[in-house]
Amino acid sequence: MAKTYIDTVKYLVYTNVEIDGLVEKPDVVGAIFGQTEGLLGDELDLRDLQKNGRIGRIEVDLSGKAGKTTGIIKIPSSLDMVETCIIAAALETVDRVGPCEARLKITKVEVTRNLKRKHLVDRAKNLLKNLLDTEIPESREISQLVRDEVKTAEIVQYGQDRLPAGPLVDKSDDVVFVEGRADVINLLKNDINNVVAIGGAKVTRTIVNLSKKKEVTLFLDGDRGGDIILNELSQGGVDIDYVARAPVGIEVEELTRKEIIKYLRNRIPYEQNEGKGDRRPERRVVETMKFKEPIKPVVQPKKEEIEKEQVPPPEPAVKIAKEDLVKELEGLSNSLRARFYNGNLERVSEVQVRDVIKSLSDTKDVYAIVFDGIITQRLADLASKQGVKVLVGLKIGNVNKVPDNIEIIAKNK
Repeated sequence: MAKTYIDTVKYLVYTNVEIDGLVEKPDVVGAIFGQTEGLLGDELDLRDLQKNGRIGRIEVDLSGKAGKTTGIIKIPSSLDMVETCIIAAALETVDRVGPCEARLKITKVEVTRNLKRKHLVDRAKNLLKNLLDTEIPESREISQLVRDEVKTAEIVQYGQDRLPAGPLVDKSDDVVFVEGRADVINLLKNDINNVVAIGGAKVTRTIVNLSKKKEVTLFLDGDRGGDIILNELSQGGVDIDYVARAPVGIEVEELTRKEIIKYLRNRIPYEQNEGKGDRRPERRVVETMKFKEPIKPVVQPKKEEIEKEQVPPPEPAVKIAKEDLVKELEGLSNSLRARFYNGNLERVSEVQVRDVIKSLSDTKDVYAIVFDGIITQRLADLASKQGVKVLVGLKIGNVNKVPDNIEIIAKNK
């Protein structure tokens, strides 16, 4: 008597059957055994394979209509892939069921392990959903762990170099460049999604192209490697607008949410980093304070000294021609300073490059600006808004759209 089951089902053979007459299931099964007997030799005889548990019970599902019978035949197999396909091909040699002509066609050979895996995944998802719906987390740490795992799963591969990145890089107007994948994970966990890992000091085409379309903040570790990466990117044609640094000896992946926000807010324009080695925002504050003059005691001057003291005359305004603005830039070379001119092209003030944005916001009637730095989109937009007509700098950085009411001149194209 044939076995009704087999221990391990590896494959399921699906066969469509069409019969020119009305027949029953036993007729189909008998035709299969009878017409394949001796066809494949003793080792692959269907009766022996079924007795030995290598082939399971043949399942036949038939329906009769208009004098014809159609249906599906399923044969479970524990044979290997090759032997199962041979058995499947043998089924197509059956051409009669009883007195009726028949046509059998293999539709597919299905791997049952795939079905089990799909069932396993679906069941696991349902169990997890029920667990989350019915069980209350024991502590805030569990919730945070789940949230972090979800954020980590949001990492995508960006560009042709497949760089680790957050999901909002294309949708955001600005982007944060970090050194590696661990830095991306840390920023994603803290809800910063417009982040891309540059993958070390090597300058890739993806990074160069992205820097020309976005406002770029380079967020570096507080070590010597950060300085090397900064130099490599600047020499490799990457347009960097701002630089943020972790404290000395600390990596971005180690920062807390509060620290990440703090150091990104304290970012400084790239032109202030250019040529300054490993100078950081925190260190700049200390260095600036060093040069403050000490507080001197107030001494009442003598009457004779007051009489001798003369008030110096105010410095006369320096007037130049428009074509000499570029020459003024040469006079500012390596000074990191900027000069403002009024409508008569008279110099009205001179400030540090880092103070240009703030000074311009507080100053009116500026006709031209000459400064020893890189012209960015932010500066061009603010200058246009404040009525500046001419903007002269070392070179043009990430400026995607030049305002209509301003002329931009760059010494180095």
